[in-house]
Amino acid sequence: MGNALEASRPPTRHIGGRAFTFIEILATMALLAIVLPAVMTGISLCLSTAGLAKQQAQASSLGHSKLMELVAGGQWQQTGLAGDFGDQWPDYRWAAQVSNWDGTVLRELDLTVSWRHQGKDRNVMLSTLVYTGAQQ
Repeated sequence: MGNALEASRPPTRHIGGRAFTFIEILATMALLAIVLPAVMTGISLCLSTAGLAKQQAQASSLGHSKLMELVAGGQWQQTGLAGDFGDQWPDYRWAAQVSNWDGTVLRELDLTVSWRHQGKDRNVMLSTLVYTGAQQ
């Protein structure tokens, strides 16, 4: 009789060995609580560094263009060389100064591009030599 009842019941599966235990879930959550803040800090630092690198590249490009404009137009000989880059680049400012270079017919033109990144003043400086044609 026992055999007839067992034959009519569908077979049952034992799933006790396949599920996660409460201890395993707690250990996983504890590990995540330790690792996740460090990972998020790293991601935040990477994003900030990437933003600064992008701004430095932009400042260098703007500075190079302005430096070439000053040299090509002969404006480098004026005093009070400073300004901004217009409405397209309102966060960036530039200032230039000319100094003697080694007592020769060359002058050194230094151009500094400034901006703010995360509340700190940042700048990039570019320099070139300009031939004056006359000993001064």
